[in-house]
Amino acid sequence: MIFEDLPTTPRAEELIDKAFSRAARAGRAKSGHEAQESMLRTAGNVLSDNLSNVVTSWPDFEYDVDPFYYELADAIVDVDELRQSLSEVMWASRQIESIRDEYTTKLRRSDVDTARKHRKQAFARMADIAEEVADDLRLIGDARDDLKTLPDIRTDEPAIVVAGYPNVGKSSFVNRVTRASNEIAEYPFTTRGVQIGHFERDHVRYQIVDTPGLLDRPLEERNDIELQAVSALEHLADCVLFVVDASGDCGYPIDVQLALRDELASLFGADVPLLTVCNKRDRSTDVEADAYMSVTEDENVEAVLDMAVDAVGYEPDLPSRE
Repeated sequence: MIFEDLPTTPRAEELIDKAFSRAARAGRAKSGHEAQESMLRTAGNVLSDNLSNVVTSWPDFEYDVDPFYYELADAIVDVDELRQSLSEVMWASRQIESIRDEYTTKLRRSDVDTARKHRKQAFARMADIAEEVADDLRLIGDARDDLKTLPDIRTDEPAIVVAGYPNVGKSSFVNRVTRASNEIAEYPFTTRGVQIGHFERDHVRYQIVDTPGLLDRPLEERNDIELQAVSALEHLADCVLFVVDASGDCGYPIDVQLALRDELASLFGADVPLLTVCNKRDRSTDVEADAYMSVTEDENVEAVLDMAVDAVGYEPDLPSRE
């Protein structure tokens, strides 16, 4: 996952302590002008390099981040604010480099006592710059901690999103077709676990995603973070399986279930096929659907999965014989 390997973001005070302690060690090994310059360059390099590394460890949101992950990231952290903080930290890195080079020249043109004063002035200015981006570093660190928890979904693999009201059998279906390969985790945009499973057809791996807390109630009942997470799913889904329970055992009338289906069909648009699947067919089939199954009785489950695969219509790129 694109945010999984982001390194821990240092705090400003940690960087300052690290830079000046290393500078002190570097200075002890030398004397005169050489000691002052070594301390200056060491402190400047430690600060500028570490600040630059904070920025370059992040992917470029404009070019490197898939729209699915961009939307999810923006649902949890303000991406524009994050990018602004990254820009501020890069500015600080370059400013400290400039201070280092400016005072290196001054050191070389002065006597030892004056060189020591210049080095101390440079240290003070460098510390001021690092402290100026302390809030930005804190924001970046918090964003890193939040985004590391995003689901590991491969945007280059076809994905089937399972939707429907609670207790209609969505999770049971996902568990059944993925067997032991499914993962369950909680993510910041929902208070309940998102299930991500995998299965194979004709040597192609498919993802199947059950999203309780996101696609099991009308849009007006969702908060802003959940709405944006739903928006992310629009970029991911190659097919939506909408599961209904015509028996009413789930606790929701069938007309309410179908109203949610129609809302989601409008949300995902004509480019994403939405299939209506009636589960618990052993209890009732009193609804017009694309397929009927019973997960508990293991009836027609594989046929529903095959129908979803056909709806996705995924054709892998095959190597050319030429």
